[in-house]
Formats: sequence, structure tokens, C-alpha cells
Amino acid sequence: MEEYGFGRVTIPTDMDIVQETKEVVNRWGADAIRDCDGTDYPDELKNIGVKVYSTYYTTRKDNEWAKANPEEIQQMYIMTSFHNAEKEKLSIHLMDHLYPDMLKVNTRDDIKRWWEVIDRTTGEVVSSDQWSYDEESGCVVIEPASLFHEYTVSFLAYIMWDPVHMYNSVTNGWKDVEHQVTFDVRQPKTRAYSMERLRRFLEKNPHVNVVRFTTFFHQFTLIFDELAREKYVDWYGYSASVSPYILEQFEQEAGYRFRPEFIIDQGYMNNTYRIPSREFRDFQDFQRREVAKLAKEMVDITHEYGREAMMFLGDHWIGMEPFMEEFQSIGLDAVVGSVGNGSTLRLISDIPGVRYTEGRFLPYFFPDVFHEGGDPVKEAKVNWVTARRAILRKPIDRIGYGGYLKLALEFPEFMDYVQSVCEEFRLLYSNIKGTTPYCIKKVAVLNCWGRMRAWGNHMVHHALYYKQNYSYAGIIEALSGAPFAVEFISFDDIRRDEHLLDDIDVIINVGDAGTAYSGGENWIDEKIITAVKKFIYQGGGFIGVGEPAAYQWEGRFFQLATVMGVEEENGFNLNKDKYNWEEHAHFITEDCRGDIDFGEGKKNIFALEGTTVLKQIDKEVQLAVNSFGRGRSVYISGLPYSFENSRLLYRAVLWAASDEANIRHWFSTNYNVEVHAYIKNHKYCVVNNTYEPQSTVVYRGDGSSFCAELDANEIIWYEIE
Repeated sequence: MEEYGFGRVTIPTDMDIVQETKEVVNRWGADAIRDCDGTDYPDELKNIGVKVYSTYYTTRKDNEWAKANPEEIQQMYIMTSFHNAEKEKLSIHLMDHLYPDMLKVNTRDDIKRWWEVIDRTTGEVVSSDQWSYDEESGCVVIEPASLFHEYTVSFLAYIMWDPVHMYNSVTNGWKDVEHQVTFDVRQPKTRAYSMERLRRFLEKNPHVNVVRFTTFFHQFTLIFDELAREKYVDWYGYSASVSPYILEQFEQEAGYRFRPEFIIDQGYMNNTYRIPSREFRDFQDFQRREVAKLAKEMVDITHEYGREAMMFLGDHWIGMEPFMEEFQSIGLDAVVGSVGNGSTLRLISDIPGVRYTEGRFLPYFFPDVFHEGGDPVKEAKVNWVTARRAILRKPIDRIGYGGYLKLALEFPEFMDYVQSVCEEFRLLYSNIKGTTPYCIKKVAVLNCWGRMRAWGNHMVHHALYYKQNYSYAGIIEALSGAPFAVEFISFDDIRRDEHLLDDIDVIINVGDAGTAYSGGENWIDEKIITAVKKFIYQGGGFIGVGEPAAYQWEGRFFQLATVMGVEEENGFNLNKDKYNWEEHAHFITEDCRGDIDFGEGKKNIFALEGTTVLKQIDKEVQLAVNSFGRGRSVYISGLPYSFENSRLLYRAVLWAASDEANIRHWFSTNYNVEVHAYIKNHKYCVVNNTYEPQSTVVYRGDGSSFCAELDANEIIWYEIE
């Protein structure tokens, strides 16, 4: 039934909007209906000729079981704040600045085995006979403590209120709602019970076509403070995927004793900016294998009942790493995830090994947006136009919305706009499905994580802005909709495969010194540094952003200083005079109309002699180029996402690859307009990414050109003759 007017769209519903849901099905051309957290599915919509999605919570919404089996409630590792010892007896209250209804200290298991008190001044573990826990006061007492040393306590806590349910409750102002307790499907009793529970659900709900698992089985790290405010969040965090039962299994496989510090990581909780330790990588590998095996059991049961198994990429998804080998063994039919921008779209659409992918677009139909004076149309436009760039490079197969449909119905202009989005998506998909868009170059983003964090580089909490990283995240966002084949590779990948770089045109390394994204000590590994330099010398390109290849070693801070032609002044070179500050016009900056936006940029970068400086501010280099053998390098201090900066990066890639002569192929002279070609399908499109009309000259693949006028946000399709 799918044509441009029907299909590939999922909408939410609720008990009191049956007729309205039917009208939206027809209006938006929806072929699937879903329930949401806090809603129920009406009987009247069970057999109306559309697919029924049912959100299935593998780890919550069964408090009776959780409370009857408290030892199998999920747990997380928490570290207290730092406490200074002013006396030889130091008391540390564990639950300070934590929401008391969310967490409960685990004293059921051996605290001397699974907790850890660390002297953060020396880095030494405090002997277990030097501390005790007073359950009545909730304090760990250290005695004797070393005066003026700082101490922390790492401890296990039960998750007594599921963090996502808590977030939804607080956001929507739910009153008198029972707190949903998170149970641990990995543990023996709950595992057996959960398989039976799934079977009962499938038997009781024959109308459900797609089981939307939310998710398998561990929540990303999300902690709230005593005022119910978000205290700590890491969308990739593993600290809530632990229990003594799981950790003992890990010890048996790893062959060494587990320490809480493997997770706590000095309080940084192994966030993705940290260069991962061997022990943490071992733990992640173990979790991936175990979670995949258990998820496969549930998927197999779902298929046994003739239903489709869909995973929500979020919430309790830790261990389900979609770009790693174990994921494809699970047998999922589909993955759905929230789309915040182009990068998060590619985070979904690039997932291999599933039949289809679906993006849940914004805004979510919640009262934080849908209220008097709110502007959901604006958010919807920004979301769609931003994501559309990425869809045109690697499309998701379906789009959808979530939340309370009744709220959206109060905004007629919003309903009209989403209708146009649905129609545009179906046309777009019909034109590009089954083909790979034309890619002018192949680039590889190099960091410690490689494909495991593909499209998630510099992401803390999904697509949220952070002042400290937007200048780097902009690179990934620009790549999400650029005409390049993009790979994410790690330093370990280079160590394993000496031919890895053979088919790469340009390597990109972006991040701050000492982080996993720049690479830290990896850059003084002779195998890494020589492989990358050889690649460039023989004709490859390198783009370094921020503090690339940074590690103080043997007279250099940038280990590729000779290649990039720039270095960072950290005080060690102040005695050396520096004269290379003259700016030059260049191919890379030809489309720049004014001052280049480097975001936060970088201070104290200077150019070596022979380097071509394109932009410096107060004698701090922001943009420079250099040649090395037959190859080329580009240094950029930072590059927030914008259409102009996206064009600058495009030109930088072509120049670094020594292919600037081919820029006018499938190209628009106006950087607000982009061209995407689908050679196999004999189609190409010209896209206006702005909210204003645009004029441009469009170059086809053969170099011929024509003038084009586009309305705001317009996309025009052409046949390749």
C-alpha cells in the first residue's frame, strides 16, 4: 500500500483519542501505531489495518516481581564526592546529593569485597580493616585517615526508581504514580521469570505485530540529585550494568579480580572522553557477549510467536553495541531511536544486520514543548531539516513520533507541518532506496573507540549541546550529511591491520589532548605514528582538529607537528621566536563570506616555518595547511556545525586528498544548497537546507551546470540523463 501518500510512518495513541488517531492515520499516511510510557493501547485500534507496536519493558513495569526478589534488583556503582581528612577519623555519608527514592545502598552483598575506599591523594586503596559502614547513619567511617588526604568511597546501590520512569514522571508532572523498580534480567530467577513473562505478554496480546523492546537490559548512567535534577548522565555509561553476580562471572572469564575502580575510574566513570583501560575494555567485551546471548533468547521467543522484534536504541541499551559483531547474532528485525540531528540519525541508519531502521523525530509530544506559548513547529522544522541531510546519505526506513498525541492535536500548524514531512520522506525514500549515494572521497575518523562509537563521537547525552565539545561535534555533524564514505577506526585497528589505511583518502583526528578522541599516549606508539606518517607521505590526507595527535614526548606536543606544520605553545617553546603569521588566500576558504566560526577554537597554536597560515587571531593559528611528501595536512582549531563550516570541511577534505580540481562534480556554488547523486537509480537532488529561498549554480557529475532557484527547505529531484 506504500506510495507517496501512505506508509513508513508510526504515530502514538492513547485510550481517549481513538477517533482522532484514525484521522491522523489517514492524514499522515501512517501504517503503524504505538503506545508510549504512561499510555495504554485502545481495543478499538487493534484491527484497523495498520501495524501495532507495543513498547515492552524488559526491566520494569513489574513491581510485584521486583519487590518479591529484592536481591535481583538492578544496581549501579556510585562514587561519593572527595572528602578531606581534617582529623584522623573521617565520616563520609554515601547518599549525599543523591535522590533518596532512586537509590538504596546495597548492604546485602559483602561490602568489604564490592566496595572500595581510596586515598585520592596517593591513589592507594584503603585496607578494608581501616574503614567500616554505619548503616544507621549511612556513613563510611575511615580510621585512621591520613591528615589532609582526600578520600572517596565507591559503593553499590540498588536502583529503586527506574531513571527513565523518574525522568518521565518529573517532566510530565505525574502525581501519585508508583515508582517503577528496575529488576535485573541477567540474574537466574529473574531471567527465567522474564522469559515466561514475555511469553505471557505475547499470548495475551495477539494484536501486537511489533514488540518494541525498551531495551536489553542495562540503563545508561543517569543519576539525579536530592532536588530531582539530573546530576550525572552518560548515554554510553556502563556503571549501571553491574552486580556481584555479573562481576563474579566476569572474573571467571577475565581471569583476574574485579575492582570497583575499573568502573569508577577516579570518578570519571569511564566516559567516552577517557582513554579506556584494558580492564574496562575487557568488561565491555564481556557485557556485549552476555547481553547479546540473553537478548537473542527474547528475540527467538518473539519470532516463535510470529512477531517482529524491534529494539529501542536508548534507555536500557548498554551492552547492545550495534556496530559490533555480537549485535548481528541477536536476530533483531529492527532498531528505532531518537533523532536529534544528523549524527544521531546516522547512529541509527548505519546499523548493520537488521531488516529496517526507524527514527523517532522531535519534538516528543510532551508538555515541555506542547504548552501555551510553545513552538513545536519550530523544533520540528529544525529537527527535520537537520536530519534530512543525513537521510539523503544513508536513509532510515521509517519515521515516527512519540508521546501524547492529544497534546499535538492542539497545534493545527504542527499537524500540517508533520504531514508535509511524512509526504516528503516517502518521496525521498522512494527515490534513493536500494542505492549508495555518490561519494567523492573516503574519510576515516581516528580515535580510541573506532566503530564502537561510530557517529557518537563527542556525544555526552544524545544530541545535547556542550560548550566544551560543540566545536568538535560539528565535524561529525558535517560528515553525517557530506558526500563522503565515512569510517570510524581505532588505533587498535591500525595495530591489527597494516593495510587498513590503503583505501582511505583522508584521516581525521579531532579532540582535546589526553582524551580518547585525540588519542593520548597512542601517538607515541612507533607502529601508530609511522603508519600514519607513511600514509600521508605516500599521498594521503590528514585533517587535525583541536589538539590532534597530542602528547608531550621527545620535544613535541603535537606528535604530527612536522606533518601538520603547527605546534602548541605550552611554555616549553617561549624562548624560540616565531615569525610565520602572514595569512594567505586558499582553495579551502574560497566560499567563506566573512569571519570563520572556529567555535571555542584553540589558544597558543603557532605555525612552523614553511607552513601556510590561512587564519590566525592575535597570533594564534586557527587554520593552516602543509605538505608532507606527496600528502597534505590541514589544521583546524575547531569547527562548529553550520552550512558554511560544512563547506569549509568539504573543501578541506578535497584539498587534503589532492583532488581540488574535481570540486565541481555534483556540487552547488551556494553552500546553503547541497547536491546528492544516486547513480544506480539515475536520480539526483538539489536541497535547500535553509528557511529562506536560495539561488545557486548546480554542477552535474559531468561538469555541466545550470542555475536553480529553490524555495525555503525545498528539495528538487532530477533524472540523470
